[in-house]
Amino acid sequence: MSSKAIVLMFEVHQPYRLQRNFSQLLIHLKSKKEKITFNDLKELYFDSYLNEYVIKRAARNCYLPANKIILEEIDRFRYVNRKFKVTFSLSGVFIEQCERWAPEVIESFKQLADTGMVEFLDQTFYHSLASIFREEEFITQIKDHREKIKELFGVEPTNVENTEFIYNNRIAKIFEKMGYHAVFTEGTEKILGWRSPNFLYKAKNLNIRVLMRNYRLSDDIGFRFSARWWSEYPLTAEKYSAWLANTKGDIINICIDYETFGEHFPRETGIFNFLKWLPGEILKWRHLTFMTPEDVITNFSPIDEIDVPENMTISWADIERDLTAWLMNSMQYDAYNKIKNCEKYVKTLNDNNALYLWRLLMISDHLYYMNTKGGGPGDVHTYFSPYGSALEAYSIYINIFSDFFSRLINSFENRKMRLKLAWIKDVPTHLVFHFYYDKNRPLGWIAKNMENFEWCIEHAPLESIKYHAEKHHFTEWINNVIGDKELADTIRKISDNYRGEELRKKLVNAIKNRKRMVFE
Repeated sequence: MSSKAIVLMFEVHQPYRLQRNFSQLLIHLKSKKEKITFNDLKELYFDSYLNEYVIKRAARNCYLPANKIILEEIDRFRYVNRKFKVTFSLSGVFIEQCERWAPEVIESFKQLADTGMVEFLDQTFYHSLASIFREEEFITQIKDHREKIKELFGVEPTNVENTEFIYNNRIAKIFEKMGYHAVFTEGTEKILGWRSPNFLYKAKNLNIRVLMRNYRLSDDIGFRFSARWWSEYPLTAEKYSAWLANTKGDIINICIDYETFGEHFPRETGIFNFLKWLPGEILKWRHLTFMTPEDVITNFSPIDEIDVPENMTISWADIERDLTAWLMNSMQYDAYNKIKNCEKYVKTLNDNNALYLWRLLMISDHLYYMNTKGGGPGDVHTYFSPYGSALEAYSIYINIFSDFFSRLINSFENRKMRLKLAWIKDVPTHLVFHFYYDKNRPLGWIAKNMENFEWCIEHAPLESIKYHAEKHHFTEWINNVIGDKELADTIRKISDNYRGEELRKKLVNAIKNRKRMVFE
């Protein structure tokens, strides 16, 4: 019987939970400080007491005892042919909280890293949904995570997962451009069809390898381990290893939340005994061997391609295994659009503390808590949420976001900063610029801000450009709505003196030059 790879991959993440009593704390801080800075706001927006409590509890119940068992089992098999190997994906915000409140956890992961039997994956530092709304921000968060892992453990990850295994062809292409060898995602039938997740695949028209999670075998541990209603209860290491041995395929990817050990299932369920005995029971089967993702792509070749168009984006969340865990109801979409549309303001302001807060507000868990699904998925959302309801999660988030956004806008203090704001901010609906061919023929294009306006000037039919220039509509809108009198005067002179494509060229150059001056 040919050798079969077992990949044990553990997801390790804790979010920053929001502060329920934000409004009261804000009033108290205002009484003590004349000016509140973005640096002050982290302690107001996020519940440090709760976050410290959770990370210390999880360290005590899960991270330290589980790491100790894994280290002992790695040492036990160090001098035999088939080693015990595991893979971890630690979110950046998990690492931050450990560094602040549970540094002994970081030290225990360093001990594991020193064995050479552990591979660390990259992911978004903030465990965010950046991949679905902005490629540049997504790449930045992945790079920030890569730097943190290298700083702590002295290794630079070569393989990657996106938040909660969110995956499509576009995301795979980004990861390949970043130089990753392989990416993890969910082995769902709606993508695999008749094929098995227990083989190595490659992304559609790319070389990056795709490791598919065997969700049934993973969930046997992650969800059903202590379920007395389950026909296979109790699950023992011996029984589980036999399942793996008799499962067809080359590779079995077992991917679960690390908090399964001691947090989701307390010690009394026998979960730590299961973890302790599992390596030995698996290695009793001569055709089973533990591998890391890098081992897998070295020893196996892809058997087929995985094709996941954007409109079929998958994840490991809920039974739908798509994006509906975070984007299903109006509350989630409202919160998502608010944080997404805030990007241009926070990056124009160029304040690192504001940027950091914005990214913390992007943590995917905030939207997860707003989900209103029923049944089993609803129970899981409720279990993880620190709030009483999805509506409470939304209300707290919007209250804090509104405060953050108002402070962001008010930070554009001097004339130049106000001008920057005017260029990027969407104008009220009744003040958008409507492009026409002539008085009675609308083009159907609108400009909500100067970025839209610049694009329209470059691409609109010349007939429309000529009509608005002759009527001085461009000049009036830039002067009266945007408030940039200097640019308006320049546009008026160009409109009076040029025609045809030369008119367009001069307008585009004037807008680009002004933009360069505003944002330099």
